[in-house]
Parts: sequence; C-alpha cells; structure tokens
Amino acid sequence: MTNLLTIPTWADEQYIHAVIETPRGSSCKLDFDPALRVFTLAKPLMTGLTYPYDWGFIPSTRAEDGDPLDVLVIHDAKTYPGVVLRCKPVGILEVQQKSKGKKERNDRVFAVPDRSPLETDLQDIRHLPSRAREELEQFFRTTNALEDKKLEFLGWRGPARAIKAIKRLSRQ
Repeated sequence: MTNLLTIPTWADEQYIHAVIETPRGSSCKLDFDPALRVFTLAKPLMTGLTYPYDWGFIPSTRAEDGDPLDVLVIHDAKTYPGVVLRCKPVGILEVQQKSKGKKERNDRVFAVPDRSPLETDLQDIRHLPSRAREELEQFFRTTNALEDKKLEFLGWRGPARAIKAIKRLSRQ
C-alpha cells in the first residue's frame, strides 16, 4: 500500500485530498500506521457513539500535535479506510487541546467531496444550523471523554481560514 501520509495535499488550486481513516457510522476510530502501511484500531468509541461523517486527514500536512491535519468530510455516503477523496474545504473548527498539562492546537477542517451532489451547496461550515455545529462539538468532546484530554472550542471559521491553515501546515 502507498504511504498515504505523503500524497499531495492539493489536488488542484481549490481542492485538497482527504484520506479517509474512519468511515461514517463506525463505532471505533482507525488510524493509518505509516510503518505498517495499514489501518489499525486507535480506540473504540463509547457505547452507542458512531462517526457522523467520514473522518480522516489531509496528507502531507503536520499539525501542532504532530499528526496530519484532521478533516471531517461532510457527505451522505459512507466510504472505506484508505479512500482518497478530492474535497473542497468549507471551514475549520479551531480547537485548543489540553493533555497531561500540555496545551496544543488540534483543529478540525471540514470539507465536502467534489462528487457529492447533496453537499455541493455547502460553501461555508458556518452555514450549517447552529444545532448541527453544537452536535459536532459534542461528538468531539465525547470521543475524548475517556482519555485525559480537555477540548476548548475557539470558534468556527470559514473556508478562507481553513485554506490558510492547510497552506501553513502543508509540508510540500
């Protein structure tokens, strides 16, 4: 298998690549292991909790936590680990994470696939209903509830801020 961490960040001038690790509906978090070049179990989620959308990373980026930049791909389909989607960034949730006394940023980019007919109208994550954004924040809080991590949400920002973060964290 190709080392998915090293494929290009950008598909073209406006679309990124998003590598799916954990598909929508999964009750466990998967991670790509670059040494083994396979997907491994990162952690099971709390009983009854599943991923609301496909979860993964933006390749050839490095966030403050040392991992690639996280991405939640909003669409109505469920894909599989290892699928690479061409996506348009629609926003970012800026997050401060505290773990073992150390604070670091762990932002989440939101994107929509270029071939998703139901979501192509979503141009800015801030246009989601406030209830949907609150539910996503609660999902992120809950997935970390059993770990020694505290999340502070710094705010929802639009596509320009997401693109700026991706460019800043790109290793290409």
